[in-house]
Amino acid sequence: MATGTTKRISAASARAHTRRSNPATPSRISGIVKKVLLVFVVGLLAWGYQTALPPPHKTCGSKDGPPITGPRIQLKDGRHLAYREFGVPRENAKHKIVFIHGFDSCRHDALCLTGNLPEEFIQSHGLYILSFDRPGYGESDPNPKLSIKSTALDIEELADQLGLGSKFYIIGFSMGGQVAWTCLKYIPHRLAGIALLAPVVNYWWPSLPSNLTGEVYKKLLPQDQWALSVAHHMPWLVYWWNTQKLFPPLSLVALRPELLPKVFSPHDLEVMASRASHRHLFQGHIRQQGEYNSIHRDLAVHFGTWEFDPMELKNPFPENEGPKAHLWQGDEDLLVPVILQRHIVSQLPWIQYHELTGRGHSFPCFGKMPENIIQSLITPKSH
Repeated sequence: MATGTTKRISAASARAHTRRSNPATPSRISGIVKKVLLVFVVGLLAWGYQTALPPPHKTCGSKDGPPITGPRIQLKDGRHLAYREFGVPRENAKHKIVFIHGFDSCRHDALCLTGNLPEEFIQSHGLYILSFDRPGYGESDPNPKLSIKSTALDIEELADQLGLGSKFYIIGFSMGGQVAWTCLKYIPHRLAGIALLAPVVNYWWPSLPSNLTGEVYKKLLPQDQWALSVAHHMPWLVYWWNTQKLFPPLSLVALRPELLPKVFSPHDLEVMASRASHRHLFQGHIRQQGEYNSIHRDLAVHFGTWEFDPMELKNPFPENEGPKAHLWQGDEDLLVPVILQRHIVSQLPWIQYHELTGRGHSFPCFGKMPENIIQSLITPKSH
């Protein structure tokens, strides 16, 4: 008869099979938490990267882009600049002026000057005024290499292609005034004269006293303090900051009606109301290629770190011909505080300073101001 075999099991083996599983050790829990945190951080970064990316650019003249409605030139690098001409034909002009528009504006904003110039004044002085869309605005292609220097060189090439001659005048308004500073730096040999109208100040220019800029900076709206700090210290975050919903964006980007009295003087609001119906005709034209390549890159470049300090510029004009550089400023300007301009011109005695009592940021669009500005520019008086 067959007999079965008996398998002997040791006591140690029996205990191993009946022993309960040990609970997870602290090191194992720590490892799991680290993995979860890593996944969370990666996900957060991916979300942040996606939200920081601007939507695709809308190229003018393309199938899905805005139409081309005016003349343009093609620059050496292939980009196009759109422009508009005012006054007498350029071949008959005695004085040729290039107007540089400000933030969130376009070539049509030159009408704030030209629209208030009497025809007799234009004809008698032989005035030709050229306005252009700065890169990314209106119908001008964005510049992927936009810098403090690049727009000044664009102006020089625009002037050459249109045959403005060896010298021409510059009028820069608001943020266009910052571009005017760069013309003094990079193309001084092309300037017959220059007028800076309420030029925006970069709070981080090295020669500005920190106690002065600190005093003025604290008076800005808190949301503007944050937005400008982002533009200077983290320019790659400008688009995200001004489009996210967690914090308020720059007041001039949001354009909320309740904020306007806090950033514009009573005189500004009066001027803006008088121009509202006219500006409405081209308001949608300004950002039509996308906000990133217009207003957001504008902020990042002009409030970033500059390649030079405007207060170290030398006079590029012959001193015996009278002042050919002018800076105009309203003493009630809430966007560009007058105290900063006073300090800047105190460091640059070759600039003729014009301070306007009771006027805000929009003074160039008021009354006879265009005549006064241009008259002083084209007929300098010797000291």
